[in-house]
Amino acid sequence: MRRIGVHVSIAGKIWESLERAKTLGCNTMQIFSRNPRSWQASEFDPSDVENFKKLKIDYDIVPVAVHIPYIINLATPIDSLYKKSIIAYIEDVARADVLGVEYVVTHLGSHVGTGEDKGIRRFSVALNQIINKARPKTMILLENTAGSGSCIGYRFEHIERIIAGLDHPERVGVCLDTAHTFESGYDIKTKAGLEKTLKKFDKLIGLDKVKVVHFNDSLSELGSHVDRHQHIGKGNIGLAAMKRIINHPGLRDAAFIMETPKKTDKDDKMNLKTVKRLLR
Repeated sequence: MRRIGVHVSIAGKIWESLERAKTLGCNTMQIFSRNPRSWQASEFDPSDVENFKKLKIDYDIVPVAVHIPYIINLATPIDSLYKKSIIAYIEDVARADVLGVEYVVTHLGSHVGTGEDKGIRRFSVALNQIINKARPKTMILLENTAGSGSCIGYRFEHIERIIAGLDHPERVGVCLDTAHTFESGYDIKTKAGLEKTLKKFDKLIGLDKVKVVHFNDSLSELGSHVDRHQHIGKGNIGLAAMKRIINHPGLRDAAFIMETPKKTDKDDKMNLKTVKRLLR
């Protein structure tokens, strides 16, 4: 069974996110475990956690990915923010373990003008500290980026270097974002371009490392480095290319989770319906 879902709100009780995902017709989902723009996080009520775990099984929503808050930056040269980010990251990994989810998805942060090499080193050192201290049960997934500003992670080589610098690389996988991939300059719109891109990824990192695909069309142009998601088939990647991606044998085992524009639940339902039609 292919796993198709969307990013779901955690408004109210944490377990209500599973109710929302089920109502939409998802069998996988992504959430934040707290406000993604705040350092503060309240502890989970034990009864809410138990209900979350029960519903996850009852509804067969697997895997569940928790996205790390936006404010965390493990590549920053600012020591105070760096230390605060590591502490918050450890807290978020612990929250994911409490919920019993499969993955934690993380952006790779910004070097803030100090250069990609330094940013990559800072990220690797931080992630080593996090894994060695937290010993997470959940797997951490590194998400590729569009490459706007001074963000790292827009080249597959960045992810390759980060993983190579880890004490426990087996604890880490990849979340491959289709919009970011396109926006960073990999031409996945054409059949030949998709094959070339995935072949390169496989050589550098290994397609088996891709556990989640953020399945988003792009409002931005190829190589624009501008992160703008679009509804499936209505962006610059296009419906034919999105169909090739979701049916590619090298990505068959990954969960496909959309982060497409959303004004109401109707938008999610529309995109889910489109994606299910694309599946052979």
